[in-house]
Amino acid sequence: MVSKKNSKFDIDLKYGQIQEKKVAEMLGNCKIEVKTERGMWYQTGNIAIEYQCWGKPSGISKTTADYWFHRLNFGSKNYMTLVFDVKMLKKIVRGCKGKKSIQGGDNNAARMWLVPLKALVDKEFIWNIK
Repeated sequence: MVSKKNSKFDIDLKYGQIQEKKVAEMLGNCKIEVKTERGMWYQTGNIAIEYQCWGKPSGISKTTADYWFHRLNFGSKNYMTLVFDVKMLKKIVRGCKGKKSIQGGDNNAARMWLVPLKALVDKEFIWNIK
């Protein structure tokens, strides 16, 4: 039998409480940006991160938010929401070798990076983010 003193429970609990506090602070005190994709993500396996519209910086290039909430909807229902620290998201986009730049959105006025969802959880990619 493992006693509490010999387990990592107290360490894990403290770590969990710190993380809960950070999320609460994020939701209460930080500026957020929310983007929602309504369908193409599950057909293509990519998320689209806008960086330009009508030839001017927009989206990730212009945001002043601390956190970027990227909602992935399936039909009218939210399937999941990815939450990124904006500084980290910029590093992810910059470092993602599998990304593609496309034109789209209303009137095809936006330029977006397509970032493969697989890249977000790829061990080698994560270790090499600079």
